[in-house]
Amino acid sequence: MSRFDNRTVIVTGGAGGIGLATAERFASEGARVVVADRDGDRANAAAEQVKHAGAPDAWACVCDVADQAQVARCVADTIVRGGTLDVVVNNAGLMTFKSIVDLTADDWRRVLGVDLLGAFFFIQQAFEHMKPGGSVVNVASIHALETEPMVAPYAAAKAALVSLTRSAALEARARGIRVNAVLPGAVDTPMLWDNPNVKAGIEVIDRSDVGAPADIASAITFLASDEAKFVQGTTLVVDGGRLDRL
Repeated sequence: MSRFDNRTVIVTGGAGGIGLATAERFASEGARVVVADRDGDRANAAAEQVKHAGAPDAWACVCDVADQAQVARCVADTIVRGGTLDVVVNNAGLMTFKSIVDLTADDWRRVLGVDLLGAFFFIQQAFEHMKPGGSVVNVASIHALETEPMVAPYAAAKAALVSLTRSAALEARARGIRVNAVLPGAVDTPMLWDNPNVKAGIEVIDRSDVGAPADIASAITFLASDEAKFVQGTTLVVDGGRLDRL
């Protein structure tokens, strides 16, 4: 029997990168998988990949995580089709690259809406609909601990997500739900290589420090599994040791 047989998992930002690798990993271990993403075409294509990875069922949910009503609808549709909601992976993320003096209130709202409120909306839905044994895994970032110039809203949002993880874990315990977070380092995704700081050499990336999306997926699925049943409110750094050398 696989770890996620008869369980239904939502992965936000699931159409690519860490999200898609995570969705495929859950699929390979027996889960029904919902690929939640703003881009419907990419989400549908990803859902087909997830099916090929072994999911007994996989489908797309077009969802802007910053929109509370869309999140509620995604969860409701998931329960109708999947029967249960057992795991939520809050992976959707957004970065901006501006100096503090150039940032606008709208810049902050966009990033916080996706990176922080999106996770909050799904946690709130999980508390409403998950049965005991459910799990939420938030994908934060090592930027919550150490950061660089030009990404203040992202770093602040990820630090707040770590704090939200702790707060949610305290309330989740009485519900029999676990809430944890992973903090990825440099991962081989477009978000890393399209980063203007990387392109300009402001942030120097050694290829030996770059992990694969599947590395993060392994950590996420561990935290979501019954193997981590005594792990609550933790933040797991998954960066190949890079943070220790910064």
